Amino acid sequence: MMESLVLHEDARSGNCYKIRLTAALLGQALERVSYDIIRGETRTPEFLSQINANGRIPVLQIGDRYLPESNAACFYLAEGSALIPQDRFDRADMLRWMFFEQYNHEPNIATLRFWLLYVGERNLTELQRHQLLPKRMAGDDALTVMDRHLADHAWLVGTSVTLADIVLYAYTHIAEAGGFRLRDYAHICAWLDRVQALPGYVSMD
Repeated sequence: MMESLVLHEDARSGNCYKIRLTAALLGQALERVSYDIIRGETRTPEFLSQINANGRIPVLQIGDRYLPESNAACFYLAEGSALIPQDRFDRADMLRWMFFEQYNHEPNIATLRFWLLYVGERNLTELQRHQLLPKRMAGDDALTVMDRHLADHAWLVGTSVTLADIVLYAYTHIAEAGGFRLRDYAHICAWLDRVQALPGYVSMD
């Protein structure tokens, strides 16, 4: 019998959305439990002791086990499916893009979206304000890397959609909320349309 799947999430988070999108494309049902990260609901003693000692979401609960980190959760859901390539090199290349997402893409594009959309620029600390331009430049660099690759490839890895596309789609498609101009990246825009046309696609709440 398959273990129940519960997603502990904040629906405004792209990291949470990528798990919902992975599950939707695979036809897997997820129960959803919501937290408000702005109100500190993932920093309570109960959450830290029972869900994730790191105080972060998303967390995918599998039966009575808990799996933090969004890309790990996506990998768990997609194991054995076409979203993970069978070819050894392509599998490693998929992981390369997933690491790129967490190291080069998400810390800049997602952070600026959160600061500008939910915190507000006038509420930023002096340190955060000094980081606005460097993060904008680094985010544009990440989008440029993707756009150049997608100029010659329909998908980031191989000839069909993989987890690499799903995890990078999550924050890319809402990057304009962080001040990035997606219209400057024609190949990314075409790729976004391909993702949205996938059977089972669900939009972000």
